[in-house]
Amino acid sequence: MIELSLNGIEKYYGATKVLNNITFEVNTEEKIGLIGGNGAGKTTIFKIISGIEEYDNGIMAIRKGATVGYLDQIPDYPDDYKVIDVLNTAFKKIFEIKMDMKKLEEKMNVAKEEELEKVIKKYGEVQSIFEHKGGYDIEEKVNRICVGLKLDEDFINQKFSTLSGGEKTTVVLGKILLQNPDILLLDEPSNHLDIESIEWLESFLSEYEGTVLIISHDRYFLDRVVKRIVEIESGETNEYLGNYSYYVDEKKRRLLEQYEAYKNQQKKIKDMENAIKRFRDWGTRADNKSMFVKARNMEKRIERIEKVDRPVLEKRKIQLDFTGSERSGKDVIRIEGLKKSFGEDIVLENLDLHVRFKERLGILGKNGSGKSTLIKIILKQYDFDGGEVEIGSRVKIGYLQQNVTFVNEDYTVIGTFVDAFPMTEGKARGLLAKFLFRDEDVFKKVKNLSGGEKTRLKLCLLMYRDLNTLILDEPTNHLDIESREMLEEALCDFNGTIIFISHDRYFVNKIANRIIEVENKKTVNYIGGYDFYKREKEKQKSIIEEKVVVKKEKKKEKRNKPNPQNEGKKKAKRILTLEEDIQKFEELIKEKDNEMESNASDHQKINELYNEKQELQNKLDVVLEEWMELSE
Repeated sequence: MIELSLNGIEKYYGATKVLNNITFEVNTEEKIGLIGGNGAGKTTIFKIISGIEEYDNGIMAIRKGATVGYLDQIPDYPDDYKVIDVLNTAFKKIFEIKMDMKKLEEKMNVAKEEELEKVIKKYGEVQSIFEHKGGYDIEEKVNRICVGLKLDEDFINQKFSTLSGGEKTTVVLGKILLQNPDILLLDEPSNHLDIESIEWLESFLSEYEGTVLIISHDRYFLDRVVKRIVEIESGETNEYLGNYSYYVDEKKRRLLEQYEAYKNQQKKIKDMENAIKRFRDWGTRADNKSMFVKARNMEKRIERIEKVDRPVLEKRKIQLDFTGSERSGKDVIRIEGLKKSFGEDIVLENLDLHVRFKERLGILGKNGSGKSTLIKIILKQYDFDGGEVEIGSRVKIGYLQQNVTFVNEDYTVIGTFVDAFPMTEGKARGLLAKFLFRDEDVFKKVKNLSGGEKTRLKLCLLMYRDLNTLILDEPTNHLDIESREMLEEALCDFNGTIIFISHDRYFVNKIANRIIEVENKKTVNYIGGYDFYKREKEKQKSIIEEKVVVKKEKKKEKRNKPNPQNEGKKKAKRILTLEEDIQKFEELIKEKDNEMESNASDHQKINELYNEKQELQNKLDVVLEEWMELSE
């Protein structure tokens, strides 16, 4: 079933056309990735689908009755709202039904006989709706989301207004997941989540029974969740029936195919143009008008040909030149017995780490595990409480922080560079061009640069310092896919040592040849990329789970091992319990007989009491049968 259809959608912002011909369909339960460079119009498409923005031309259709969930901006909530209150707004309609049930319960307590039947019937209908909408499962649903997104008890009782922007976004994401809309629009849903939570979200979305459209720069996330890619390029759509990795290979194949078609067409056009020249030459020499007619007809044929565009096969690439860099010694960093505390909170304890020249070391770990603290100790931004930290000989470190900032963001790109390294404008422009700042780009103010452009400018400043060791903290944050790929290519060309923290698993796989995980205040070593690390973690988990199962089975065997003395005691105890139950049921049946005598004139009441007595008698029969078996 088609949930959503867009056909020839066009959108203008003033005189600028941002969407030219957006055409695609989405079927029930499909998981689709929407990709394209920054400014391609992806978010605009989400706003059109959710009704936040209008479109100028084309047709959009959403299945009748389908609900749409989209996180556009953080809504305003009352100042006294806690996180749990925000999450519970997902069940607003269900809580309204619950209030209706409560009112009907109050009516049942005071309704007279004629009205009572109607109220009971209405209550049954409302209760059925409440159950159908999952009213009895609210607590379980909230708990599942809180565990997955790591919203613990203390966090959900905090006031929503006191949270950071990233924390608020995570909470509202949780609320939208709880709303369970038919069409779920997620714009960078893995931002602000650690790897464990991202993997939980992947699993959640893979099992999600609704339709999901995702905008994400997390290529690993797209590989795990989506089954179709819709690329937005030049305001139009191209579709690829697979995940992100399939899209990369298929796009390359299509471009090569288009290039071959372009070359063949250009050869054909060139042959036709040569023929036109010959016809005109023959016509001039022989004074033959028919030759000029043939030339003109062939020109018209060329004009009618639908031209194949020449595809861009070579992407722009950051150019790094480290030929003049002095290499560091073999040992870049050596840490032994490191301890770091913040007050009474011990973050790192007895931690060892040895980094060698040309290693690509990825640092992983849960949020708050101490990854950034370790980096800041290496950079001498933090003191430490114990152990040794030794930086090797000739090590020249460049640091790219998570949120790139500059001293004066009102400076232009070229002004920032020349301020740091005085030189002629021509030389500065040449160096900046290697980092894709060309022509008028160099006169952009730093404050107006995108996240990717700021990262490129910071890298340019670092590279000019003649470095042999790079320390990067979440370097792909705020970068679109193209910028991430350019950064990866540049780092692969780097001839020194790289140490980095990243939640971007695709980036980790591409760059890392060793991973350390900061866990329980220490480091665990894995010689490989992210996929290798993940496989090893799964092996460890399986071994632990197997040990737990074996331990439980041994306990169960021990517990279930027959003991004649214990069996006798259990039997005697059970007989005593059954005798007490027999006495209790007999007394209850006698009470029902007395009630029936007292209500002899009320036939409806007698009928109700008789049914209750029969139920008690049946229970008594079951107990008597077990008692006789044990007493033999």
